[in-house]
Amino acid sequence: MFSIRVDEHIQIHLIEMNHIEAMYEAVHNSRAHLRRWLPWVDQVKSIYDYQPIIGSWLQQFAEGRGFQAGIRYDGEFVGMIGLHDIDWASRKTTMGYWLSQQAVGKGIMTKAVDACLYVLFEEYQLNRVQINCGVENFESQGIPKRLGFELEGVVKDGEWLYDHYHDLYQYSLLRSTWLERQQG
Repeated sequence: MFSIRVDEHIQIHLIEMNHIEAMYEAVHNSRAHLRRWLPWVDQVKSIYDYQPIIGSWLQQFAEGRGFQAGIRYDGEFVGMIGLHDIDWASRKTTMGYWLSQQAVGKGIMTKAVDACLYVLFEEYQLNRVQINCGVENFESQGIPKRLGFELEGVVKDGEWLYDHYHDLYQYSLLRSTWLERQQG
């Protein structure tokens, strides 16, 4: 089972079926906040919409293609962090994340991403991690910036968001850069 105790307040754990209600509630209570940047929010109308998705996430983990994990703050489900499929041939992946509105601004996601970077670079031995953020999603951009990611450029019309395309900033962090940061 995938589980990381980040600090005394934050825990990251693999999403399983028994997390379905807490996950739905976190999304439901922050719909307007999350909808600004996440194209899937309107598709989640009940806990039952998560059942096939969680099944595919568990299959992703079982096949070694990455993970989708819940983030808890003082025991409360407040968000998720996960990977798009790992490209093992190139030893790289793209990380995504979200936090419920009441959890933003507490440093939770920066600590969660940092903890996952340890797993990705040390345990999985990946060489590259990418994070894509909306060019106007300043809260999300702060995370890769704080963690030493390099802004590589703009992905024009990088994502369809309900009724329009929006541009994404693409950030990356190489294992060599991460190791230098760990030593310094």
